[in-house]
Amino acid sequence: MRVFVTGASGWIGSAVTDELLSHGHKVVGLARSDEAAAALDAKGAVAHRGSLDDPDSLAAAAEAADAVIHLAFKHDFADYAGAGRSEHTAVLRMLDTLEGSDRPFLLASGLASGVVGRPLTEDDASPFHGVDSMRGGSENLALSYAERGVRPVALRFAPTVHGMRDHGFTAQLTKIAGERGAAGYIGDGSTRWAAVHHSDAARMVRLGLEKAPAGARLHAVAESGLPSREIAAALGEQLGVPTVSVAPEDADAHFGWIGRFFGMDIVASSAHTRELLDWTPTGPTLFEDIAAGAYALTQ
Repeated sequence: MRVFVTGASGWIGSAVTDELLSHGHKVVGLARSDEAAAALDAKGAVAHRGSLDDPDSLAAAAEAADAVIHLAFKHDFADYAGAGRSEHTAVLRMLDTLEGSDRPFLLASGLASGVVGRPLTEDDASPFHGVDSMRGGSENLALSYAERGVRPVALRFAPTVHGMRDHGFTAQLTKIAGERGAAGYIGDGSTRWAAVHHSDAARMVRLGLEKAPAGARLHAVAESGLPSREIAAALGEQLGVPTVSVAPEDADAHFGWIGRFFGMDIVASSAHTRELLDWTPTGPTLFEDIAAGAYALTQ
């Protein structure tokens, strides 16, 4: 298939691009810069210059593709509501272009939900609806097009998609630990994060493209929930700094924007995804990556 991938040069997107190319698919990757375009060209992908703020360009690339994998998102935490509105507009424009074509549209999402007291499952619908909700309500927007001749699939990624050269949430926690001279967790550290290695996440995306039915929700989760105090302890040991508890009321001052996420209990099952796609994670665990030095360079 000829697949249009937004975020193709990002952390998850670069792994997805490699996975697709290695299995015979052609990739057209959205590139905001000359550097991103050159990186895609070097892989054997085709660069499509544009951004999430140019819906017409996104629509043109979607129209020319056999499938779309939308992984990009404007991670602007100074204007998160605005980022959500941009996401909604971009997704809506691509979906309208694909309407009636029966082509796949895979959309990156997260595991945040209103579920309490048990792991989130693929049967749990996102509680976010509308342009002013989390990520512009894009997951429910996309899935609604299953009745309009599109094959939408929600890709729910664990909060830590880890591996060598990761620059995401775990890398940010490592940076803060280095700056503070201590690896912190919030309160008693009992809140948990699901985790997945980026190679496993990329393989799940490719299998979802090839196998998942319209309306499917897929969980890129290898470890269902790692306690935040254990994550902090592993980072502290790697950096040679102590592990400390940070009072909830001090979390914003200590962690900055990532504190709101590190304090969430984000636990999820991927049992249905594994069965549906015949997907079994085989990559290193988060703690194995930390011990191997995946985050040493972020100090």
